[in-house]
Amino acid sequence: MTASPPGTTTPATLHAWHAGLARAMASVAEPGFCEHLADALASLVPIESVLLGLECKGLAPRPLYQRGIPAPYREALIERYYSRGYMLDPFCLALESGLAEGFYHLSEIAPDDFFNSEYYRTYYLKCGSVEDAHFIVDLGGQRKVSLCVYQGRSGARFSAAELDLLRAAHPLVRELMRQFDERGGLIRCLDGHGPAPLRSTPPAGLNQQIREAFMNFGSDRLTEREREIAHLLLRGHSSKSSAKVLEISPETVRMHRKNLYTKLEIGSQAELFALFIDWLTA
Repeated sequence: MTASPPGTTTPATLHAWHAGLARAMASVAEPGFCEHLADALASLVPIESVLLGLECKGLAPRPLYQRGIPAPYREALIERYYSRGYMLDPFCLALESGLAEGFYHLSEIAPDDFFNSEYYRTYYLKCGSVEDAHFIVDLGGQRKVSLCVYQGRSGARFSAAELDLLRAAHPLVRELMRQFDERGGLIRCLDGHGPAPLRSTPPAGLNQQIREAFMNFGSDRLTEREREIAHLLLRGHSSKSSAKVLEISPETVRMHRKNLYTKLEIGSQAELFALFIDWLTA
């Protein structure tokens, strides 16, 4: 018997999905809810790693739950990301700009040159991942949860059919996450009494300091326009994309990039990224 193509909804797949959903629904007010929901999604398509985070307008994201993240990568994916890396994350920036709830693949959100960026190499490739996808759920009160799914060990990619299945599951995930919140589940996670509690993000006030550092990066040597271009380059924008954002020509962007590299005494985006991270942690 030949194996079913990836993303095919066989009777066995549907049975496992429905059984997993039933367990998640039954435990929506219990500590095991996140684990059961992750099990259900993993029965629908192959998922190795799951990360649930709370996004509040104007505040740093908060980690709530993880599973499947290999131990060697946890420090980079959780501690470093939630302390400073999120400042350049495409999903975090999109949510801060008002991204609507829904299911999104990284390629739908990331800037055009993101996959060649140092951020992508640091927080994806070096952590055993090539992509991720997010269920974004609006909880009201300027709060959203992001349920991130990806392959954290094999580095495999989701097929188009698998992404379609996950996208179709968003309405169910949305309602379950809202019920979980209404039953106090998010509060329990934030208090450290939920599933697999994680270390929290920086204390109150530090997020504002990080944001100020981001806006002031290079202010002692760079012009305002050069700082704007540096920020766009760090986020993964190409010269063409940066030009579109700033409403200037690509040639002007390249000129400013050359000037800022000279002023900072660097020669690559990797060096720019290293300088930025050092700035944040200084």
